[in-house]
Amino acid sequence: MAFEPVYIIDGARSPFLKARNAPGPFSASDLAVQAGRELLLRQPFKQSEFSEVIIGCAAPSPDETNVGRVIALRLGCGDKVPGWTVMRNCASGMQALYSAVMSIQTGRSDLVLAGGVDALSRAPLLFSDDMVKWLAGWGKARGAGQKLAMFKTLRLKHLAPVIGLLKGLTDPVVGLSMGQTAEILADRFGLDRATLDAYAAQSHQRTLAAQQAGAFDEIVPLADTKGQLYATDDGVRDDSTPEKLARLKPVFDRPWGNITAGNSSQVTDGAALLILASAATVQHMGLKPIGRIVDVQWAALDPSTMGLGPVFASTPILERHHLGLNDLDLWEINEAFAAQVLGCLAAWNDDPWCQQHLGRPALGQLDMARLNVDGGAIAIGHPVGASGARIVLHLLQALRARNLKRGMATICIGGGQGGAMLVETCDEKV
Repeated sequence: MAFEPVYIIDGARSPFLKARNAPGPFSASDLAVQAGRELLLRQPFKQSEFSEVIIGCAAPSPDETNVGRVIALRLGCGDKVPGWTVMRNCASGMQALYSAVMSIQTGRSDLVLAGGVDALSRAPLLFSDDMVKWLAGWGKARGAGQKLAMFKTLRLKHLAPVIGLLKGLTDPVVGLSMGQTAEILADRFGLDRATLDAYAAQSHQRTLAAQQAGAFDEIVPLADTKGQLYATDDGVRDDSTPEKLARLKPVFDRPWGNITAGNSSQVTDGAALLILASAATVQHMGLKPIGRIVDVQWAALDPSTMGLGPVFASTPILERHHLGLNDLDLWEINEAFAAQVLGCLAAWNDDPWCQQHLGRPALGQLDMARLNVDGGAIAIGHPVGASGARIVLHLLQALRARNLKRGMATICIGGGQGGAMLVETCDEKV
C-alpha cells in the first residue's frame, strides 16, 4: 500500500500532571494552549496559516465540547482556521495525527496543528439513574403536598455520585473495566505479580534517568493563575521499587489479581501537539522537519483482550516493510498496564498464538533495550486523549537524541482496537 510521507515539523507537550482526587489546576484547553504558544513562537509562519487544527480528546468538558476549536481560537489561529475534535479512546491523539495525514495526503490541507489533550482530573461526577428519576419527579410535583410527598421518597443512596471516569474506562459491550482486561492478559500469558511490578519499577527508573539527562525537552512548563510553575511530569516516583510495589493490593480482581495501581498507568492531565506538513509546504516555507510519518495501521480485536491492540496494528506495518521486531531502532508501546505491554511481547513470541491470530509464525522476542527507553505511562501518566500524540513525539525525540533513524509508536485502545505509526527521523533536505 503506497503511503506518501507526511512531515513532522516540530512538537511540544505540557508536563503530565497526576490527578489527585480533585480538579487539577488546568482545563484541557489551558494545557494545550500553554504548550502550543511556545511551540508556535518557534515557527517561521503565522498561526493563521494553518489549514486546520485537529485535537484528540476522550473526555472533553461540557464547556469545551469541541476543544479543538477552542484551542485554535485561543492560540490566535483566527476565525477562518477550522478546529475540530476526534475521539478514539486511548488513541485519540494518534487519530488526530492520522486525520491530519489523510487531509494532507488528499490535498485538502498543507499545514496542520494536531495532537491530543485530556484533563482527566476534571472528569465529572454524575447523578445515578435513580437520582435523575427522582429529580424528574420533583420537577413535575405541584404544590407543597406533592413536593413533600416526593421529598419523603428521597433516599441517602440517591445522593451517591457516579464517577464518570470509571464508567468511561469500562467497556459497555463486554462489561469489563480496562484493568480487568489486563488481568485476562496476565493470566493468558502467565505474567505473575513480581514480573509486572519489576516492569513498573523499570518504567519509573527509566523516566527518572531521562529527566536527569534532560531527555524531555519537548515539555513546555505551565504556570497557573497563582503563579505556581509546573515544569516536569509529577507522577514519577524514585521510591517505586519492586519491593514497595509488591505491598499494593490488587484493584480489579480482589484479592487474587495481579493488576494494582502501581503497575497500571496513572490518571493524568496533559496535552501534546505536533505540526504536520506536506512536502510541498516544507519546501515552500523552508521548514526543517524533525521526522516523517511513513506508515499507519489501525486494527480491531476482541474487546476483552484490548491490550493486544499494538500487536494487531504493528505487525501489518512490519510485514509491508519487510521488517522484524528488532529491525526498528526504538519502540514506544503505550504503557496502559505492565501486563498489557508484556502481554504484547509474549504474544509476538508465542508461535501458536501468532498462527491462530496473525496467520503467521511468531515474530520473536523484542529487545527490551529498544522499548520505552525513557519510561512510559506507568511513570509519566496517561491522559487518554494525549498519549497517542505523546508517544509519536517522544519517539522522534529519542531517536534523534541517539542518532537513530526508525521507530514504531503503538497503542492499545479501549473497546478492542490498536493503532501504530512507523516514523523516521528527517535531518536531510526534503
